[in-house]
Amino acid sequence: MNQISPLAYVHPEAKLGDNNIIGPFCYIDSNVEIGDNNVFQNSVTINTGARIGSNNEIFPGASISTKPQDLKFRGEESICKVGDNNSIRENVTISRGTASKGETVVGSNNLLMECVHVAHDCVLGNGIIIGNSTKFAGEVVVDDNAIISASVLCHQFCRIAGYVMIQGGCRFSQDIPPYIIAGKEPTRYCGLNLVGLRRRGFSNELITLIHDAYRLLYSKGILKEGIEEIRKNLQVTKEIQYIIDFVETSKRGIIR
Repeated sequence: MNQISPLAYVHPEAKLGDNNIIGPFCYIDSNVEIGDNNVFQNSVTINTGARIGSNNEIFPGASISTKPQDLKFRGEESICKVGDNNSIRENVTISRGTASKGETVVGSNNLLMECVHVAHDCVLGNGIIIGNSTKFAGEVVVDDNAIISASVLCHQFCRIAGYVMIQGGCRFSQDIPPYIIAGKEPTRYCGLNLVGLRRRGFSNELITLIHDAYRLLYSKGILKEGIEEIRKNLQVTKEIQYIIDFVETSKRGIIR
């Protein structure tokens, strides 16, 4: 049984699962689907097109599935998917998709801190931590287990790889490859995310292998030549293959 405050508005066409708590002054629009065991604190806005899983907690002032801030948007039907077990803090805004992809996706087990903005058609994976006031422009992709600190500005179409740590206040318009720390001004490679990798159970041998891969990658002026050196000199584990695939498929180029 859902607990819905008499001061909240839930559109009669919205679909709610079971055992949700809807606090006062919440607004839930039509064409919304919500799973079970969610907690919406006061003054949460769930706009049309939202698809929200289970066991999420959404804090005051958050607005999910907002109209895209994209002048190309013409009112086409699109959605915003949010998975399970997310903590979405105060004043977070997540836009729904546009005709480009049709959906914005936030996975599961993520923490989006206060005033984060996730623009239209972004795809966020699982286990991600995003610091206060960080902003993602449209069609950004963030892989699993990335940590993005506060007040980071990410250009549209960028990709942030898994297991990275991006220092606070960074701004960038190129892709961030896996397992590294990105920081300074301009944003650049600052070594491996050693603390994060060890916390995730990476062995010292694997960390050394990843370090050697980046040493070879960045030793050449042309990244393609660096990748050839990696293939020639190192064991290509799945982690090394992730680095290779990321660099080879990058559309914006990677930070150096």
